[in-house]
Amino acid sequence: MMEAVLERCAGLDVHQETVVACVLTGPLDRTPKKEIRTFNTMTDDLLALGEWLVDMNCTHVAMESTGVFWKPVWNVLEAFDVELILANAHHIKNLPGRKTDMKDAEWIAKLLRCGLIEGSFVPSEDIRELRDLTRYRKKLIHDATAEKNRIHRVLQDANIKLTTHMSDVFGVSGRLLLQKIINGEVITMEFLETKMKGALKHKSAKLLQSLNGRLRRHHRDMIRFSWDHLSYIERTLSDVEQEIRQRLANKQEALDLLVTIPGVNEQAASVILAEIGTDMNQFPSDAHLAAWAGLSPGNHESAGKKNESEQGQGTAS
Repeated sequence: MMEAVLERCAGLDVHQETVVACVLTGPLDRTPKKEIRTFNTMTDDLLALGEWLVDMNCTHVAMESTGVFWKPVWNVLEAFDVELILANAHHIKNLPGRKTDMKDAEWIAKLLRCGLIEGSFVPSEDIRELRDLTRYRKKLIHDATAEKNRIHRVLQDANIKLTTHMSDVFGVSGRLLLQKIINGEVITMEFLETKMKGALKHKSAKLLQSLNGRLRRHHRDMIRFSWDHLSYIERTLSDVEQEIRQRLANKQEALDLLVTIPGVNEQAASVILAEIGTDMNQFPSDAHLAAWAGLSPGNHESAGKKNESEQGQGTAS
């Protein structure tokens, strides 16, 4: 028999189109009264859910972190006067053979009533938005690298050996050459001697030789497709970077502290802030933070034996 600690609480079973809510109310020493309702996930319906929870005098509401479906529910309900708790779905897995939406919602409510749900870390709205931006920046950088690699492969296919003499084909000099290649223009020794930057000025003869490949129109088209996409990605990346800087303007003190860590530059510091925020009250100790980040070795022991396959696996929300 689990001991109750909350008199009025609710469990939500969240799906793409519906939310099943189970409210448990009553004295801690008695069997609680149960009420279950199903709501659609349109904004008006979620507002109605919030109002119903308030009318039921719920103090705590728990839901599973199911894909992305929990996020709009959380975003609407956080405006109401209830404490929201996001539960790790693995930690509150229901018993086999009891799999229905209403049973799931009731199970979550029962666990919450007995204080058996440890909430996952959900940062404030401004940190969540910053997190979206830094994660999108990472994707854009990955996409840009992919397009650069495609251009490298096409150049090799055409036997254009620029990388033999240029450390970065996408530097200032390399981009000038790529644009001329895309446009089908003739690259002369005079152009190389006057337009190349730095040490490349002294490699004009070798660069001209490396450009003597078998470049067909197909190669130019393929390079142009990737070049246009790369240019778009880089413009978008610049806009995202600017938005990130604006959102970090009021967090300069935290940024300055993070960059004092060896190996952490400003970009890495912005990612750290986006992932954990600035409110360290969420993490009682450094050990809790390490465990949340998945950097704390797990301890899975039974009958004096450790499960080696699970060692080193931390938990992260």
